[in-house]
Amino acid sequence: MITVENLTKRYGDYVAVDDVSFECKPGVVTAFLGPNGAGKSTTMRIMVGLTPPTSGSVRIGDRPYREIPNPATQVGVLLDASAQHAGRTGREILRLTAMTLGMPDSRVGEMLDLVSLTPDEANRRVRNYSLGMRQRLGIANALIGDPHILILDEPANGLDPAGIHWMRSLLRDYANRGGTVLLSSHLLHEIEIVADEILVVGQGRIVAQGTKDELLAGTGTRVRSLDDDALGRALSLSGIAARPVSDGGFTADAAPEDIGRIALQQQIPLVELRVGDGARLEEMFLQLTQQTQRESVPAFGAGALQGAHS
Repeated sequence: MITVENLTKRYGDYVAVDDVSFECKPGVVTAFLGPNGAGKSTTMRIMVGLTPPTSGSVRIGDRPYREIPNPATQVGVLLDASAQHAGRTGREILRLTAMTLGMPDSRVGEMLDLVSLTPDEANRRVRNYSLGMRQRLGIANALIGDPHILILDEPANGLDPAGIHWMRSLLRDYANRGGTVLLSSHLLHEIEIVADEILVVGQGRIVAQGTKDELLAGTGTRVRSLDDDALGRALSLSGIAARPVSDGGFTADAAPEDIGRIALQQQIPLVELRVGDGARLEEMFLQLTQQTQRESVPAFGAGALQGAHS
């Protein structure tokens, strides 16, 4: 169990983490999502004692991370796969970790097999590893102490599709055996498959949290017409909140019969009218974090396009 209570981190006037509270439970994969700079990595660094909080607390089980005896046997951590000794081989890095933790040398071979690093790769210096190989080594290092909690920051970076599938299966099996998993990732499709609970942060604050089913549950009505501009105006004038959908139409906070009645009154032909289905994680994520996104899609007029090609 991980318990985060009223966690805040300030750097001068800048608030990186703003009164964040949540729990990660055994047997559950909890996903930590947010735009770049939202405070995910800072929160994770505070959790494992690398960054002191300004206020608030984090307990791993019943105590702070720094008070856990031999903590890597309780908590497996991977925050930066590139932060490994480039001059050592993968096998040497795991052997040193095993010695430090008091684990048998046989554990090294078990972990290399688990993360599918071949004997040739294990004996290669880390400076010659791809990012995906470094991720696999970092996961092996996090698991070598047989912890019951995993804290992973972007563990799928650099993995190919087969590696991502392997990662998903590994984390699912770990949680199914009673382990606690907290991971951040920008691969929303993979999160949608593997996560049980989701935390979404923006500008250092939690903007949504709950089970995946709760957050992605269908709400309202899906409606599309031959004149979505007119339909949008009619719904707005009727006091009905309607969110545009990328492939046309709206998701509206009203019953289908009420929307159908408005469309009939305004003589707007409908081509789709049904109870809303479950949202996709990407759609939910963009809606919840739209005020904190760094990137936006520019609107190009004809002049702008002409200038771009000149």
